[in-house]
Amino acid sequence: MKIFGILVFILALGFTSSCKDDEVTVMELTASEKQDLLYMREEEKLARDVYDYLYAKYDLNIFNNIGKSEQRHMDKLLTLINKYNLEDPVALSPDAGKFGDAHLQSLYDTLIAKGDMSLEDALLVGATIEDVDIFDLDEAIDKTNNTDLLGAYANLNCGSRNHMRAFNSQLGNYSIVYSAQYITQAKLEEVLSGDHEQCGQ
Repeated sequence: MKIFGILVFILALGFTSSCKDDEVTVMELTASEKQDLLYMREEEKLARDVYDYLYAKYDLNIFNNIGKSEQRHMDKLLTLINKYNLEDPVALSPDAGKFGDAHLQSLYDTLIAKGDMSLEDALLVGATIEDVDIFDLDEAIDKTNNTDLLGAYANLNCGSRNHMRAFNSQLGNYSIVYSAQYITQAKLEEVLSGDHEQCGQ
């Protein structure tokens, strides 16, 4: 009888442990982490919208290819927004070139005006977008210990470094040298000296 009781206890303990393993715990984000996640979602939309506009104007594949990459970045961030039950800012301002964040709206308008001037200026706009993306992602990474956010931001940062290298290569065809505006010049040179990365691998 004692042995039977012990077996029942062991089975019950195993069942309880199994139930706990199946539970998915979603840690609460801090106010700063929420703000950064929502901001990065809109910033990736800005990149996509600008590249879509520039591709329509100049029919240069780099804008189309990187624009599609920015859409994938947006999708990755939306997955996290849904996971943490946040309100998606893109759903509130879904139209191309429209943003709920006033700073991003102003930046978009400025970049489009510059990109309209010439193809060379449009390529400089591309480098500028990747510059600010890397800067903002680095800052967001420094402000969180959340593994979901760190993984997503690292993947996006990797993509932005590749995009910067691609735009720099195109600018080289016009003998144009891009100078850092957001990240440091040393950081820019470090990025440009690196090889193409396999992001998310």
